[in-house]
Amino acid sequence: MSIPHVSLNDGHTIPQLGYGVFKVPPADTERAVGEALELGYRHIDTAAIYGNEEGVGAAIAASGIPRDELFITTKLWNDRHDGDEPHAAIAESLDKLGLEQVDLYLVHWPTPARENYVHAWQKMIEIRDAGQTRSIGVSNHLVPHLEKIVEATGVVPAVNQIELHPALTQREIAGWAAEHGVVIESWGPLGQGKYDLFGAAPVAEAAAAHGKTPAQVVIRWHLQHGFVVFPKSVRRERLAENLDVFDFALTDAEITAIDALDPGDGSGRVSVHPDDVN
Repeated sequence: MSIPHVSLNDGHTIPQLGYGVFKVPPADTERAVGEALELGYRHIDTAAIYGNEEGVGAAIAASGIPRDELFITTKLWNDRHDGDEPHAAIAESLDKLGLEQVDLYLVHWPTPARENYVHAWQKMIEIRDAGQTRSIGVSNHLVPHLEKIVEATGVVPAVNQIELHPALTQREIAGWAAEHGVVIESWGPLGQGKYDLFGAAPVAEAAAAHGKTPAQVVIRWHLQHGFVVFPKSVRRERLAENLDVFDFALTDAEITAIDALDPGDGSGRVSVHPDDVN
């Protein structure tokens, strides 16, 4: 099985399907990531605030997989934006991961009330230029945040990782990203179980038509939109199921029907609004 790669605007590529370890308990992380790697995952998404970078690092070390076959992402937390804190933060993350370099480093939230996300982005550029990460990007950034950091630095993020699922398709951010060559990564891609996504008629009908689970249909919907997606699970059978999405394709009509699950007014958001995280 070969997971497709998406090209980034800095010349690198990223595996389109990965494994996210948000809310994976630190005690379970090494096992879960190890199983994901055994099953064929090569893209692991973690963050300093998750508290499980050490488990990710232990699983990488135990896997024996060559470093150049893996894509590892971690993130800069909100209280590390000022001064030279971003440099200290990436050093700590690399130490916990047991790596000399990550493949992607993200500003986790813009924290707009602090008005320091431009400074954080300037430091991310320094971190990239120092070789501690190959690519840099952001997470949870809205269009005004994106416009401000690009205007200040001239450097466009390689990715923007945002809450995205059929009830919240983030059309404004996705449109800006498409215009500027930014890859969208979907977090909470299955709606975090906070609404009946799998029972929605377009999803259930597509699952029946293709002999797949509703979760597989939604993951496929993300992939066909060109998004990078990393559903989370700690169960080996679900990890395998989430990976088994490359032997079918949704029709244009099925994708359009799933798209229509978004009411278009932002009410489908299941987590916190980026402007409210500071």
